[in-house]
Amino acid sequence: MTTDELSAPLGRKPVRKRKFRLPFSATQTLATAFTLFLGVFGYYAIFTENPLGGEPVARLTIQPDQLAAPASPPDGKDKEKDKAAAASEAAKAPPADPAGQRTVTIIDGSSGARKQVVVPSEAPEDKAGAEQAPSGAVNPKLLEQTRHGAVPIAADGLKPFTAYAAASEVDRERVASVPTIAIVVGGLGVGAAKTNDAIMKLPAAVTLAFTPYGADAAKLVERARAQRHEVLLQVPMEPFEYPDSDPGPQTLLTSVSAEQNLDRLYWHLSRFQGYVGIMNFMGARFVTTDTALSPVMREAAKRGLGYLDDGTSPRSVAAALAAGQTVPYGKADVSIDAVPTALEIDRALGRLEALARENGNAIGTASALPISIERISQWAKTLQNRGLALVPLTTAMLKSKSG
Repeated sequence: MTTDELSAPLGRKPVRKRKFRLPFSATQTLATAFTLFLGVFGYYAIFTENPLGGEPVARLTIQPDQLAAPASPPDGKDKEKDKAAAASEAAKAPPADPAGQRTVTIIDGSSGARKQVVVPSEAPEDKAGAEQAPSGAVNPKLLEQTRHGAVPIAADGLKPFTAYAAASEVDRERVASVPTIAIVVGGLGVGAAKTNDAIMKLPAAVTLAFTPYGADAAKLVERARAQRHEVLLQVPMEPFEYPDSDPGPQTLLTSVSAEQNLDRLYWHLSRFQGYVGIMNFMGARFVTTDTALSPVMREAAKRGLGYLDDGTSPRSVAAALAAGQTVPYGKADVSIDAVPTALEIDRALGRLEALARENGNAIGTASALPISIERISQWAKTLQNRGLALVPLTTAMLKSKSG
């Protein structure tokens, strides 16, 4: 029993002192403060004009006597003073930027400190094709407008096959008596990183084949041609397993009319420009059907394009149709990365060498796998020492025709 209970009157309970409490909780206080902050911030954001959006601002005070006044003709002494002042200012001025560079002033937002930084005036990869050899340019005379856009056309005795070829007649004469190998790396244009690796890491003599489905295929093709690669367009064609195995939109089919297939072909031809020819993408059924492939081959002849058969269909009629239309033709002898391991790729490259020595010429195809790019690049470095030459596809096609 406490002292308070002993001193309290009988029959009455002691009165406990009540603790003082705020009429609101800490959570309510924080919520109210946050609401007030948002209200003030919103007011200034909506009703206060600040066109610079918080950027650093420098304020200068100009006195009335600093305003420009009509200049009086300077006398001799004034001229000397002006020359001395100009020389002094020139000495203080920063040196001119080197060619291809520019100086940027960076201002620290908190301290206001300034720092001069020299940067390239233009990223090298953005200049691809802009100041390179003329091989990166597309000849407007070799274009015809369709409802899908511009497509290649032969005109005035000039053909895209020769106009966009990477090798000259002199280059072809140099390798006339040497066993030659052409390699075509396909599946490019979808995936910029993969495509850029192929463009920059593979030797220039390797021909690059682009699908028509890339989001920025035209720019990548321009970059490839600026690096002296020849370019092919891969045209999706019907395989035996279609539609379970579908090459993509606008696939050329054996079940539609020739007019429909030509319209689809124009869609593919218009995706980008600067290619020397076309090759089948899949298409095991299509390339074995004479009535389906004949209009395509006639169109290739009309437009001055070559045709590469990927070699996957032994019953392909492409060779006979190309000969009938005098279309430059080639057929792949070896699929280099059918088994995508370093060992098997090296073996496939060895088979290409053997075929080139036996026949004077051989053509291989590959996809843009990192391992394929790496092995082909390493193999090509020592090819000349073994008495062979890596050549663009057009050179191989013309050599096969002449042989």
